[in-house]
Amino acid sequence: MYSFEPNEEQQMLIDVVSKYAENDLRTSSNENEENKELPKKLINKGWELGLLQASIPESYGGFGERNAVTNVLALEEMAYGDLAGTLAVLTPSLFATPILLAGSEEQKKNYLPKIIAGEWSPYTAALIEMSFDFDPNALKTTAEIVSDKIKLNGTKAFVPYAKEAHEILVYANLNGVTQGFIVPKDAVGLSISEEREKLMGLNALPMYKVELRDVMIPLSNRLGGASGHDFELILASLRLGSASAALGVAKSSFEYAKNYAKEREAFGVKIAQKQAVAFMLAEMRTEIEAMRLLTWEAAWKLDNNKEDVCVSAYLAHTGAADMTMMVTDRGVQIYGGHGYIRENPVELLMRNGRGFAMLLGLAIV
Repeated sequence: MYSFEPNEEQQMLIDVVSKYAENDLRTSSNENEENKELPKKLINKGWELGLLQASIPESYGGFGERNAVTNVLALEEMAYGDLAGTLAVLTPSLFATPILLAGSEEQKKNYLPKIIAGEWSPYTAALIEMSFDFDPNALKTTAEIVSDKIKLNGTKAFVPYAKEAHEILVYANLNGVTQGFIVPKDAVGLSISEEREKLMGLNALPMYKVELRDVMIPLSNRLGGASGHDFELILASLRLGSASAALGVAKSSFEYAKNYAKEREAFGVKIAQKQAVAFMLAEMRTEIEAMRLLTWEAAWKLDNNKEDVCVSAYLAHTGAADMTMMVTDRGVQIYGGHGYIRENPVELLMRNGRGFAMLLGLAIV
């Protein structure tokens, strides 16, 4: 039996995140995109909301328990404000959440308390590879066990805050199985590109290419320790993170377009009364609601250890990526020529929305 009403604690979190998204992220998103920079003050304010901290048990320095449904609700609300700012605030989650899900007890005690203590600190992860046939379950980056060490080789793309990161959680193929490996920034053979990735959108978020050439790390740096871990639940969490963020971007574009259509007049009537525009808005809203329910269901399955959670997370991710591209494109259409102007928020939302089809691994719940 599902409930579609947030509980009191979830609603309080949604309200707090909504204020930050509306008053801080949304008001500065275009300026940050043009300046290609996110102010540290903005990131720290989002970090102080405690989304990651509330997912970490007290035994590891946090003050809560991880709940995928709650995280989905919060992530959508924050991404409604600005995608780049949201991904920046939650970058440490890319490192901490997989450790919480699949790390050894030693790894949890070693990393989680120092990640969530104090101000935001750049811990990150590297999953994406620049390949037309990129498959997170069949990575080209390889890991090889050599005596009591692990040797890593490969190239990763779109790694947020890689130049500043203390450690990077690198995913690689070990004997046909995707595994995570904790790589220190000063590891011999690890190199990070000097220039940032140049992308259609998300220019405020610094992302880099990372190369690994015979990087040797201790066997204990394998996520989960020597025995390794199950990557499927981590992948499901990444897909749900992407779906949640996509919902926030789509919701933002829809609301801009709806409000504009109610105000803009053409030939003596509001354009919202024009059948073509009204039908577009109705379809946009319908698709958002459908993908939201699919994402909520997958998050509930993740919380309740349902066997088909991986399939549900995959459907939510792919469905939300397509939906967001449709919604943000129509947001620009409804604005007409004004939607194509660089300063218009729907233009940025469309550019950011296009990335969900490929930027898996930048958000996690």
